[in-house]
Amino acid sequence: MAKKSMIEREKKRQRLVIKYAQKRQQLKTELKTTSFLEQKVNLNRKLQQLPRNSFPVRLHNRCLITGRPKGYLRDFGLSRHVLREMAHECLLPGVTKSSW
Repeated sequence: MAKKSMIEREKKRQRLVIKYAQKRQQLKTELKTTSFLEQKVNLNRKLQQLPRNSFPVRLHNRCLITGRPKGYLRDFGLSRHVLREMAHECLLPGVTKSSW
């Protein structure tokens, strides 16, 4: 189980990314369309003044149940440990344990 503070920090980052997504997209499109160097510098400065945690790059995938950051499987949104346990208990439809 991950620390509660880390899980909450990640949730805060997700909220900030959603909050500033439209403003970031608007600034980026203006930056691409303008041809004047001075305007580009000003727009770039405005982009840099947005909160750091509002950048989508800073998001980290975490398991929905345990909050584990490593061993994350995107298809399920779970870590490998939780996926294995849930597959054994038949809680995931269509997932079977392979054997050969």
